[in-house]
Amino acid sequence: MVEGGFAKLFQKRSFFRFAQKYQPLGSGEPEEETHEERALTIIEQEKEVTVLPPKDACKCHKEDLARALNVDLQTGLSEFSVLQRRLKHGWNEFSVENTEPIWKKYLDQFKNPLILLLLASALVSVITKEYEDAASIAMAVLIVVTVAFIQEYRSEKSLEELNKLVPPECNCLREGKLQHLLARELVPGDIIYLSVGDRVPADLRLIEVTDLLVDESSFTGEAEPCNKTDTVLLAAGDITTLSNVVFMGTLVRYGKGKGVVIGTGENSQFGEVFKMMQAEETPKTPLQKSMDRLGKQLTLFSFGIIGLIMLIGWLQGKHLLSMFTIGVSLAVAAIPEGLPIVVTVTLVLGVLRMAKKRVIVKKLPIVETLGCCNVICSDKTGTLTANEMTVTRIVTSDGFQAEVSGVGYNGEGNVYLLPSKEILKEFSNISVGKLVEAGCVVNNAIIRKNSVMGQPTEGALIALAMKMELADIKDIYVRKKEIPFSSEQKWMAVKCTLKNQDQEDIYFMKGAFEEVIRCCTLYNSGGISLSLTPQQKAFYQQEEKRMGSSGLRVLALASGPELGKLTFLGLVGIIDPPRAGVREAVQVLFESGVSVKMITGDALETAVAIGQNIGLCNGKLKAMSGEELDQLAEAELPSTVKNVSIFFRTSPKHKLKIIKALQRAGAIVSMTGDGVNDAVALKSADIGIAMGQAGTDVSKEAANMILVDDDFSTVMNAIEEGKGIFYNIKNFVRFQLSTSISALSLITLSTVLNLPNPLNAMQILWINIIMDGPPAQSLGVEPVDRDTIKQPPRCITDTILSKSLILKIFMSALIIISGTLFVFWKENPKSGITPRTTTMTFTCFVFFDLFNALTCRSQTKLIFEIGFFRNRMFLYSVLGSFLGQLAVIYVPPLQKIFQTENLGVLDLLFLTGLASSVFVVSEFVKFCEKRCCQPKNKGRS
Repeated sequence: MVEGGFAKLFQKRSFFRFAQKYQPLGSGEPEEETHEERALTIIEQEKEVTVLPPKDACKCHKEDLARALNVDLQTGLSEFSVLQRRLKHGWNEFSVENTEPIWKKYLDQFKNPLILLLLASALVSVITKEYEDAASIAMAVLIVVTVAFIQEYRSEKSLEELNKLVPPECNCLREGKLQHLLARELVPGDIIYLSVGDRVPADLRLIEVTDLLVDESSFTGEAEPCNKTDTVLLAAGDITTLSNVVFMGTLVRYGKGKGVVIGTGENSQFGEVFKMMQAEETPKTPLQKSMDRLGKQLTLFSFGIIGLIMLIGWLQGKHLLSMFTIGVSLAVAAIPEGLPIVVTVTLVLGVLRMAKKRVIVKKLPIVETLGCCNVICSDKTGTLTANEMTVTRIVTSDGFQAEVSGVGYNGEGNVYLLPSKEILKEFSNISVGKLVEAGCVVNNAIIRKNSVMGQPTEGALIALAMKMELADIKDIYVRKKEIPFSSEQKWMAVKCTLKNQDQEDIYFMKGAFEEVIRCCTLYNSGGISLSLTPQQKAFYQQEEKRMGSSGLRVLALASGPELGKLTFLGLVGIIDPPRAGVREAVQVLFESGVSVKMITGDALETAVAIGQNIGLCNGKLKAMSGEELDQLAEAELPSTVKNVSIFFRTSPKHKLKIIKALQRAGAIVSMTGDGVNDAVALKSADIGIAMGQAGTDVSKEAANMILVDDDFSTVMNAIEEGKGIFYNIKNFVRFQLSTSISALSLITLSTVLNLPNPLNAMQILWINIIMDGPPAQSLGVEPVDRDTIKQPPRCITDTILSKSLILKIFMSALIIISGTLFVFWKENPKSGITPRTTTMTFTCFVFFDLFNALTCRSQTKLIFEIGFFRNRMFLYSVLGSFLGQLAVIYVPPLQKIFQTENLGVLDLLFLTGLASSVFVVSEFVKFCEKRCCQPKNKGRS
């Protein structure tokens, strides 16, 4: 209320001041009606001002633009107009919608079917007065829910981070004065001044420019800064072609400009990305789906047990309520309450192991999702490449060719003369030396701390000079004049003279080949200028085309005393090359069944050159543009997109379209990227992976994973970890279910057949501790098998309880039940159960448990292959459980509690031999499976 009243008061005062300011000449006292009418007219005019879409604004003349936005281009907006427009258009920022309260987010964690099942079992334990069970289950649930909540709460900041890219301040013309304002205060129609280093504060239609170059790589994926003009465009194409519009969040690399704000906040092009991100929901991970299915399977299993026991009891004429209580108790015991903890601990350990490999994982289940990933969609600029323009090829005017190693602006690398591979330094080859010298002199870039200040292409020429030890050569010249580069002339030249020498002036020129060659009458041959022949020109043109078709940006260089009589020096080929290790990573991923697709805003030639360089699809490339993608029908997308390896000239909407189509085709999609244009795709992919160093804040927050060193090859380590984690969870499930089914069956059989119970309550509790305790938990930390990366991605429809796992569970359970019942029968005298009977039966069951845990360390590999000592935690926990069992048998106070007695050495040896049968049989089954699978694999290869 107070804010509303203040706004109205401010408006009234503004009306009055505005009306007085524009009072007609010759009038005395201001007429109240005239003021009111004029103020209302102005308000109506301001209300009619709307944001201009970039594709409309680019076609407007300056006068039309001023009329549409109701602004004087010489003086800017008045404070009154700004206030009225802000009431309509809001602040120039992104407002995240009110999110759910923290307590609701916390409660949402309880919706997991397995968690609900555990809570139900805790409730039943309270009803049946098993308070210790209820407390332990409740504690397990709280731990799991809290860990998951903390992880997810920390990761949901992607929308808020968009504000960080909106610059805090800008230079704005208002009421005829240039003011330094907060960017959030801008409204449509404001006049903004841009200079080198500024981040563009809103979408602007340029009305004045001087050599303006804007880096739009975080937005479009283009590595090269865009030349901007103030001329009217006749037709509007893709946003990358709008040369007279600059977008919010992009960076001014060179020159200066003046523009009118045409879009602010959510009505900017940046805002389109914001709205798309708001609309996107992060998909459920395969592990979450598998755990949901397991929860439902265990629920059905529990109800099956209760129903079966009640049916048998009813047939035997027993009291139904007592049979129902027994059934529920057994069902509760069957539910592995340790499973959520093991899953959480396994995932946390996976996250910690990946952190050591410089990979940050923000959401726990994402670790395991990597094991299912079968498609990686990667942005090119800054991800597969370093976003550092580098000279890779040199062709001199007299036919020498050289290749250049090293990436980026650190000067590391060499220039190798071809074909001899001789390393060139300074002027060891005069033709290459003069070419590099010219590139260094006709240059305004500076390299400091391995980063370029100025144009990246000029930075690439300085880095080349550093590799040739010629970086200081420009200091021997004094620059007298500069003819700057423009998009019309497509070349730049400087007029210089040598320091302390009275020699004639010399021009150095660089630019597009066809423009530079026009200014040349001679060519350099080993330091001597010779007449330029048509044959020489044809040779250069052929070389320029060859370099261009391989994705290189070609620059021609020349020098001489007059602009029309220059000596042609040669050509340099520049590209943003692949990062180190990317080619090897792509090859390993391809061999393990993971398809890598490149999505870029760059042109076809550049994209294909990088694709071939990194070995995409083993060189069998198929490319598609964003426009072609738009023309495809929705039904055709999944089948078409699956077979394309390079997407070029794409926008954020295209990236989202590609990912959705792949997901509809059944793929688990990982998206790697670093720019604002990747943010929506990163959020909607099953796994979003951002770059830690080159990545924007928006991309890092939208992603689930961050590669700290921007090393694409660490994705392999992450996938290996993901595959290993799922196997560890299966190992734990096999051990726990086979143990719990065995314990349940023993109690069920004794209950149904009216036999004495082979185990007492304390002994069952001890077995439960082993079943859910250290030996079980240590299975979750089994180190990842080195062969897992070679395995194909796990199918998303694979459940944790697969048919083969269920068979192995029942096989182990059958052996344990048979062995334990045999000992119970053998040690059961006719007079009734004695302490020796229960001690032998109890110890037999525990030993079976420990041998079962040993074989559950791997589903496919024999114990000799994985090694006894690789998982130390497992060794310590099994040893601790064995010593604990001996204490229960031999320590007098514990004997009273557990109702046990001393056993002889022969008894222990007999029980060890019998219990080892579960281990021997399981290992024999693995051995047979390996022998059966080998011929099939040979046949496939």
